Amino acid sequence: MAKKEYNYWIGNEAKIAKAIAKNARASLKYSTELGRELKGMKLKRAEEFLRNIIQKKEFIPLRKYVKKIGHRKGRSISFTKTGRYPKRTAQIFLDLLNSVRANADYKGLNIENLIIKHAFASQGFGRTGYQPKGHISGKRRKRKSTHIEIIVAEAP
Repeated sequence: MAKKEYNYWIGNEAKIAKAIAKNARASLKYSTELGRELKGMKLKRAEEFLRNIIQKKEFIPLRKYVKKIGHRKGRSISFTKTGRYPKRTAQIFLDLLNSVRANADYKGLNIENLIIKHAFASQGFGRTGYQPKGHISGKRRKRKSTHIEIIVAEAP
């Protein structure tokens, strides 16, 4: 089903900026964990955090999906050392944050004081493909896609 509306509502539309990525090629598991981690962060710190994930300097802490995932060295982040480095999901979130920054700049908001109020991920459309190997006809596979939405607001 197509994503049509945001899952969050803030009364004063003049003080917020929004961005949405529909059917992004990202994992729902990593997107929900990243959304939980980014909520409440300043925009500048969130961009730095995502760049560090791409460069494997910081890991994304996994608190909900922890089965058979190893711990990372160093200090714990968000009360856990369990984590991974999802490059593609982090890059999609980084592009989305750049879009939110541009929307906030267009609205005339102070970019230095922007805080992520809402970051949400939901399941997108599953595209089917066929694995070419195998007997006679191969296997059907579903590719993941995720709807990701971010809302930022000026800090008081």
